[in-house]
Amino acid sequence: MAANKAKNQSSLALHKVIMVGSGGVGKSALTLQFMYDEFVEDYEPTKADSYRKKVVLDGEEVQIDILDTAGQEDYAAIRDNYFRSGEGFLLVFSITEHESFTATAEFREQILRVKAEEDKIPLLVVGNKSDLEDRRQVPVEAARSKADEWGVQYVETSAKTRANVDKVFFDLMREIRAKKMSENKDKNGKKSSKNKKSFKERCCLL
Repeated sequence: MAANKAKNQSSLALHKVIMVGSGGVGKSALTLQFMYDEFVEDYEPTKADSYRKKVVLDGEEVQIDILDTAGQEDYAAIRDNYFRSGEGFLLVFSITEHESFTATAEFREQILRVKAEEDKIPLLVVGNKSDLEDRRQVPVEAARSKADEWGVQYVETSAKTRANVDKVFFDLMREIRAKKMSENKDKNGKKSSKNKKSFKERCCLL
């Protein structure tokens, strides 16, 4: 039975999500809220934690793998490895801290550099701590126009009230899934044209 269960889980589609952003913006709080429906008030700098959960995405059972990275990674090489392993990214800043918003551009540059061979990288810009409206330093329009410039979606979340928490993870998984499907289509298209060609080459008039 256990073997069957393991087999069943391994056959599910797996989407790898990386949480990226400055320290203290709420990456861990968002992750834990999504994983366990709990809000963690006390902030402890993350070392980099990995979580896996089975979810239903548009009627299909899939697995999500979330890597919650530390905001102040000491080694660029470590961060590059994280970015390389990810299929989609939640680029998080705090609406109460303008510096964290400015830092998103640098994080995005690093992701693009590491993923240079890829065309479109699934990425969402997330403005967290929307429950602290009275302490807002980043106007919605500024964040939205930055996201538009990058051609990505902007969503405001609150790990505390759970506002839009599921939305950002599920929207990102949809983008990852769409990218995988188009890549598979391309691969299959190339394969079939190769097969046609080799069949033609094999046919020779005697």
